[in-house]
Amino acid sequence: MADYSTLARPYAKAVFELARDAQAFPVWSEALAALAHLVKAPEVARLIGHPALSKAQLVDALTQALAGKLPAPALALVRLLVENGRFALAPAIAAQFERLRAEAEARVDVEITSAVPVAPEQQRQLAAAVKKRLQREVVIEWKTDPELIGGALIRAGDFVIDGSIRGELDRLHTILAR
Repeated sequence: MADYSTLARPYAKAVFELARDAQAFPVWSEALAALAHLVKAPEVARLIGHPALSKAQLVDALTQALAGKLPAPALALVRLLVENGRFALAPAIAAQFERLRAEAEARVDVEITSAVPVAPEQQRQLAAAVKKRLQREVVIEWKTDPELIGGALIRAGDFVIDGSIRGELDRLHTILAR
């Protein structure tokens, strides 16, 4: 069986196109996040694929529980996913939708980890430098990790800049170990 990301891709792309055409990215982000959270809930996880529960019964239970909490198109997605035996894909669909949305909005999520908390003025300067380097809007999550000793580690997807002292020591160790 294909992995979840492969199975989720067509659903995420279809929802992305629907959201883009309706200019409803925030609405769909919230709806997909809610569905992903729902799938991970132990009570719902037990119902998905339960042999004593038909797909129609699961659709009815979920749509009744979600009525008024999700827009009609999101409820239609729930129905489609359950009928196709793909409701468990909701977290993967949500993740892929967010990647497509970020790309369309020329936005990237960045994680900056430093050894000590970064002062607000330095945060602004670093954010501006990262934005210029990546040529995108950046949404930064600031973290601290004393193990870095000093400097910072910047991650944006697969792109990594390791300017930490720990990283330098690791590189030096690798060179000396040869």
